[in-house]
Amino acid sequence: MNAPAHPRQQLLLVDDEEDALLELAELLEGEGFNCYTATSVKLALRQLTRHPDIALVITDLRMPEESGMALIKRLREHTSRQHLPVIVMSGHADMEDVSDMLRLQVLDLFRKPIYHVRLLETLNNLFPQPQVYLVKS
Repeated sequence: MNAPAHPRQQLLLVDDEEDALLELAELLEGEGFNCYTATSVKLALRQLTRHPDIALVITDLRMPEESGMALIKRLREHTSRQHLPVIVMSGHADMEDVSDMLRLQVLDLFRKPIYHVRLLETLNNLFPQPQVYLVKS
C-alpha cells in the first residue's frame, strides 16, 4: 500500500489488546496518518518522549497495569503535553469515567468495538486532509 507523499499527523494508539491496536493502526495508516503504538501507559509515555510531534492520543480505558485515565492525568500534568487531544476507547466506561473524562478535557469517547467511520470523521475534522491543487499549465 502506498503512503501519501506527505503523511498526516502522528498519532499514538494505546491498547493492551495487540490485535485491536494493529487493526486500528493499519486503518489509520491507510488514511495517511503516521501511527505509533503502545500496549501500556509506561510504553505510551516512552513513545511520547521519543516522538514530540505526536498530535493526538487514542487510548483504551481499561488496561492491566495502569488505566487510560492515568495516562490522561499524566498528560494533563505535563506542561508541554497538557493540551494534547485525547480520544478514549472503551467497552466499559461508566458515569464516573465519563465525568473524569469531561474534567480532563477528553475530546471524544468511542465504545468498543469502534465504529471506524465515526472515528475517521472525527479525525478528518481535527486534521483536514491536505488539499492537492492541480495547476493547469
